[in-house]
Amino acid sequence: MSDAGARAVRAGRRTVRIQRPGKVLFPGRGGAKEYTKADLADYYRSVAPYLLPHLRGRPLMLERYPDGLDGQRFMQKNTPEHYPEWITRAEVAKEGGTVTHVVCDDTATLLHLADQACLTLHRWLSRTDRAHGLHHPDRLVFDLDPPGDDFAAVREAAAWLRELLDELGLPAAPMTTGSRGLHLVVPLDGRHDFTEVRAFAHDVAELAAARHPDRLTTAARKQDRGGRLYLDVQRNAYAQTAVAPYTVRARPGAPVAVPLTWEQVDDPGVDARRWSLADAVDQARTDPWAGVPRRGRSLTRPRNRLAALRG
Repeated sequence: MSDAGARAVRAGRRTVRIQRPGKVLFPGRGGAKEYTKADLADYYRSVAPYLLPHLRGRPLMLERYPDGLDGQRFMQKNTPEHYPEWITRAEVAKEGGTVTHVVCDDTATLLHLADQACLTLHRWLSRTDRAHGLHHPDRLVFDLDPPGDDFAAVREAAAWLRELLDELGLPAAPMTTGSRGLHLVVPLDGRHDFTEVRAFAHDVAELAAARHPDRLTTAARKQDRGGRLYLDVQRNAYAQTAVAPYTVRARPGAPVAVPLTWEQVDDPGVDARRWSLADAVDQARTDPWAGVPRRGRSLTRPRNRLAALRG
């Protein structure tokens, strides 16, 4: 393929070529701003210092739109043979075999993924480079999924869930999804396997829903939710993923999933799509999760406290 019109971008010791940098990935219509592949690459290069710590060591599922939002979507797990050899890979077990995921450890890899029109990075909740391995997550995620585009309901649910997690002695880091809801991310020490973590998350969600039965539900089927906000814990399982902090979402206007402070969660001017490719780096520079403990927590004591609360 000809390199005519390609753009060379330096990233550390490597140079990554962005093919067709003027290709429109996010069409500008309906009041949404237009963004090109070059804009995507520039964003990921700028946000890399804040994004990479959330990606290193984690297998990724890549959400790609080679022809932009108007074209076909590809959810890519396996790493193509033509990807550069310097990109880190992780071969992981699946039913009937293995799959080799991309692991994004550096800015050059981020740029290559932008060149491949990868808009959204979906990360595993466990890491390849930790002692307990991929079957032991170091993140627990509660996905607050409202019945409609109602962020007031999300804000309300987040406060209730935060209160419960405080009772259990666990910190919770809020993050917009860039779509409609919020994720509350709990850092773990990696000692518990996915079965234990998912069971704990399920029991926490059940207790929260029992405390606020008219507003919250754990019903997986939409027809059973009755207009209530869904507390989704299904991502807490082997080979499941959650959108990474500071990843772009495949929606008009290029909204970005961004970490928040709890003061921002309370701000009525904030919603799930408040930040976009144009200004998410500004949010990243404020280090909204500065107050979240870097060291992950064990679930042993929180499980005992939860059992006492449930009676």
